[in-house]
Amino acid sequence: MGDNKIREIRQIRENPRFRRYPKYKESGVEWIGEIPRHWEVKRLKHVAEILPSNVDKHIYPDEIQVRLCNYTDVYYNDYITVDTVLERGSCKEREFTKFILRKGNVIITKDSETPDDIGVPTFVKDDLDNVVCGYHLTMIRPYACLGEFIFRFIQSDRTRRYFEVNSNGITRYGLGKSSIENLLLPIPSDSEQAQIADFLDRKTKQIDALIRIKERWIELLQEQRTALINQVVTKGLDPSVEMKPSGVEWIGEIPKDWILTRLKYISNIPVTYGLNIESDKYTTEGIRLIRITDIGEGGNLEQKGVYLSEDCVPQEQMLNSYDLLLSRSGATVGKSYLHLEAGKYASAGYLVRFNFDDYWTSKFIYYVTLSHFYRNWLEQQIITSTIQNVNGEKYSNFQLPIPSYREHKQIVSFLDHKTKQIAELISTEQRKIELLKKYRQSLISEAVTGKIDVRNVG
Repeated sequence: MGDNKIREIRQIRENPRFRRYPKYKESGVEWIGEIPRHWEVKRLKHVAEILPSNVDKHIYPDEIQVRLCNYTDVYYNDYITVDTVLERGSCKEREFTKFILRKGNVIITKDSETPDDIGVPTFVKDDLDNVVCGYHLTMIRPYACLGEFIFRFIQSDRTRRYFEVNSNGITRYGLGKSSIENLLLPIPSDSEQAQIADFLDRKTKQIDALIRIKERWIELLQEQRTALINQVVTKGLDPSVEMKPSGVEWIGEIPKDWILTRLKYISNIPVTYGLNIESDKYTTEGIRLIRITDIGEGGNLEQKGVYLSEDCVPQEQMLNSYDLLLSRSGATVGKSYLHLEAGKYASAGYLVRFNFDDYWTSKFIYYVTLSHFYRNWLEQQIITSTIQNVNGEKYSNFQLPIPSYREHKQIVSFLDHKTKQIAELISTEQRKIELLKKYRQSLISEAVTGKIDVRNVG
């Protein structure tokens, strides 16, 4: 059903009812290109008021108590409505009057750590009497153009590129008021703006619904993979085998011939902490430093990373084949990576390291770290310590069931095959999601610049 809907959406561009306008003219703006002959080009400051906000998150008792529309609210939501959950805050009376949210306002991010995250818009769908625009944001209050049309134009690829080019900064990028004010946009009549906005509202909802379906399918596939791994690394491949109690609540029964052991008893080395090293020591070549942020979904190592010169890395900190790295703190606690790469590598301080004899043993342990019972054990450690921190000693004492060497080779071979199949299905769905997102962007860009005629289209 989903793929048929994708094909239906793709036909929009070829639909003869709105393929092209009858006549075009040059817009005079290279990055906009041709526009319908009856459209005009204006600067944003001539159709809307531009209001950069400095209202911060602090709450001051002597100020007006409000709710704040903050950076993350804008970044993660297309729309701000009465149902949007917002933080408490406070502001001065003049700020309250200036930055109160009204239906039709557009809010954009005005600074960020990367230029890609600048100029991300949201549209205010309702009058919000006690909500003001917060810090790191700019409010756009239209007076001679529909807010819905401005919102969609800012979403377009063309505007995104304009903002990237006009942002400035080194460690943090900002978008000045002048750059926002002087944004050029092609403007049709009010009624045509409304038609374009309505069309894009309908079609983006269709696309977004498809994306959500595919994201849910990916979640189900990931859950299936975890359940499969958990079953096999605790119960084996033979469903008829005699079982015995493991003595560990979150493991349950295990095959009779398996043993229960601790990670420290099967590792070739004592638990080893990674390097605590300042970022000013990073280089572009030398020994690759693996940080927790370099470990992607599925335990894959990201291609881009940082390096250290050889004199910064003691020999005992060099990674070896079959090293298992585990994250020891923060939101990524428990995340795992099995090192099978050739070359010179070291690991960073928030990772602990164990090592095993060969591929089969190390991969079996790695699969254990993807299981439900491993996650349950982690939760118990976090509850005990009250913070998200599982240190090397706790990892060393992690209990796990181990089959015979012959059997865990069979288990690893089985899981390598099955998880590869699931990974391919997930990858296929992720590619479809990316295509849908690109199509969504293209549809918005072409509609708001008049490259397709969407008037009176159902």
